[in-house]
Amino acid sequence: MAFWEDKTLDQMSETEWESLCDGCGRCCLIKLEDEDSGILITSDVRCKLLDGDSCRCTDYPGRKAKVPDCIKLTPENVTEIKWIPTTCAYRRLAEGKGLAWWHPLVSGDPQTVIDVGVSVKGRTFLETDVEPGEWEEHAVDWPEWEPPETI
Repeated sequence: MAFWEDKTLDQMSETEWESLCDGCGRCCLIKLEDEDSGILITSDVRCKLLDGDSCRCTDYPGRKAKVPDCIKLTPENVTEIKWIPTTCAYRRLAEGKGLAWWHPLVSGDPQTVIDVGVSVKGRTFLETDVEPGEWEEHAVDWPEWEPPETI
């Protein structure tokens, strides 16, 4: 039995926990909040530390020092953060859904995240390249898109 099927999020080692990240990059997209409604809008603007090709943080261990509002996912907060994508392995496991078929731990291939369209690879702009007044023009709905459960 795979560790994610046998353990709760709380029971996982740090290595197991970290391996759950599918590398999609969706959580590192900049979110905008509508001041009037409080609605969060996801943009196609990525954190200055997210590599747009690998969808990995360029300074994961030091990210909090460089991006103070970066949120570290934990078993305690993964169900409380509303903007966590529905495709996120942490969220799926917390909701009892299991890993999706395209997750690298299931498929055995990190390319499946890209092939099914879950990854942000090649679809984002670096936050330092977007003027603050232009951020609203970067609102997108595709980060909430989910591939079919099977192909």
